[in-house]
Amino acid sequence: MRSPSATRTSTSVPSTSSDPPFGRDRTHETVEGLFAATGGLLDGHFILTSGRHAARYLEKFWVLQYPEMAVEIGRRMADALIGYEPTLVVGPTTGGVLLAHETGRQLGERLGHTVRGVFAERDEGGGRRLRRGWSVAADERVVLVDDILTTGLSLVETVEAVRAAGVEPLAAAVMVDRSSGAIEGAPPLHALGRIEIPSWAADACPLCAAGSEAVKPGSR
Repeated sequence: MRSPSATRTSTSVPSTSSDPPFGRDRTHETVEGLFAATGGLLDGHFILTSGRHAARYLEKFWVLQYPEMAVEIGRRMADALIGYEPTLVVGPTTGGVLLAHETGRQLGERLGHTVRGVFAERDEGGGRRLRRGWSVAADERVVLVDDILTTGLSLVETVEAVRAAGVEPLAAAVMVDRSSGAIEGAPPLHALGRIEIPSWAADACPLCAAGSEAVKPGSR
């Protein structure tokens, strides 16, 4: 059950599962608008993966649960990456699974050749790797996709997984860039949007000082 300290932004949020945010052209909607329309822009008091605290949180799966929204995100990622003429799209688990599949599908339709969509999974020894016997040819043209870029760790781990397979990634696309600057070790980055969300160290959090209880909505 969702903690009462976390609330969804109310503007155009679906009230029930039978009332999805369909019926309008989202082509020119901002990425923040897509999050708000699906209830994925949460207000409250959150503990982020980094350990810092924030008053807002982006829940990408509230966007990606709707195929219509996933198609729109995939369209934008395909727009950003089509110039690299990729043959393989790789994303980190878990959100990157959906993004790699849909982006690869749309790229394949537009480029006129097969574009696979696969994912980099966590390795028991740390980091990520391409498992399941997927082949990566020496001349493979690989691009990466990810959901929310904050520290860049998942993206860099995916870069390393592709390099371990013998190929250098050409570029990456993310739904939202929340990073504070360039990510060392990442290829050229294309962000569909940037959403600024202030955060604080746990011992300097004004919400904690006001007595608000923090919740941890997700984890790596």
